[in-house]
Amino acid sequence: MEQYDVIIVGGGLAGLTAAIHLAKVGHAVLVFEKEVYPHHKVCGEYVSNEVLPYLISLGVDLKDHGAISIDTLKFSTVKGIVLETKLPLGGTGISRYAFDNLLYKKAVSLGVDFVFKIVSEIRFQGAVFKTVTIDNETYTSRILIGAYGKRGALDKQLNRSFIQQKSSWLAVKSHYRLDSFPENEVGLHNFKGGYGGLSKTESGAINFCYLTSYKSFQLEKDIEKFNTRVVQKNPILEEFLTHAEPLFESPLTIAQVSFHAKSPVEQHVIMCGDTAGLIHPLCGNGMAMAIHSAKIASECIDAFLSGNEIDRIKMEGAYVKKWNRTFKRRLWFGRQLQSVLLNPTWSSFAMTLVVKQPWLLKQLIKNTHGKPIK
Repeated sequence: MEQYDVIIVGGGLAGLTAAIHLAKVGHAVLVFEKEVYPHHKVCGEYVSNEVLPYLISLGVDLKDHGAISIDTLKFSTVKGIVLETKLPLGGTGISRYAFDNLLYKKAVSLGVDFVFKIVSEIRFQGAVFKTVTIDNETYTSRILIGAYGKRGALDKQLNRSFIQQKSSWLAVKSHYRLDSFPENEVGLHNFKGGYGGLSKTESGAINFCYLTSYKSFQLEKDIEKFNTRVVQKNPILEEFLTHAEPLFESPLTIAQVSFHAKSPVEQHVIMCGDTAGLIHPLCGNGMAMAIHSAKIASECIDAFLSGNEIDRIKMEGAYVKKWNRTFKRRLWFGRQLQSVLLNPTWSSFAMTLVVKQPWLLKQLIKNTHGKPIK
């Protein structure tokens, strides 16, 4: 039975960032991840620049790895009415294929251990976590971080309240080649029953990732038909999909994407990234929030492991308080914004208002993003 200070279940942005942070301050860390790196994930692949200073402090500079600088948002309605604005902080385009692999290599260089297996069970006994894999190997740790994504089998084991609620969202992602696509632009384009993002990545490929309701998708039951008959009703998306060259054999998908409220701590497990709470993709802040949540968790965990905070319950309470103060308002605002944009009547009214008052779009961005993290 191998013992660690911290075990992290899930090697995405939140899990890898926490592993790097905790290893840098001297803790023994193990990460469980289902797939070996590098691999693609369903994701918008746009990172708000608010997290860049923090990443640099961890020894990770995305610009050194070809990441794309983005300073303009292009927004369109279902009917193709277009608005453009400069992004207050700007963002960075980088694929999860490259980003996760970069963080993985950094973590390995700091002595973080990895096990590429699925975790079947976690138990908290006598102030120690026991983490069991599908082939019955057991690892122990003082702290366990849940960073396994939007939804997983462990959510059922932990009896998390949101897992009992139906989730009616499907996400679809693919990469494309189109030489004329502006490098400095991220697009957010609406269609009936959903919306999608377009932005360039470090390889020159353009990531198109969209979210749609099952109700809308089930009318076609096929991605190609859905793209043709629904997504391409937006003239901007029709122009893109007509001329762009697909680079994946078939799109990646993820089902039952849940935006229900979650708790940042469950049965002493510290939740990070999408596992703690998922902001609507239209806000363009999910990747940055995952990284920022890892920072908050790592600081609280380090205080506990280093003896500066000897009470586990107080440590967990401090994390919940900081997480809520940092993200709760953004998540609420994202839910309200999605409700407006996916309602044809409200969306039309809102767009008319924004066209007349362009400063409102920047205000919307401000309310879903944070300030640069020191």
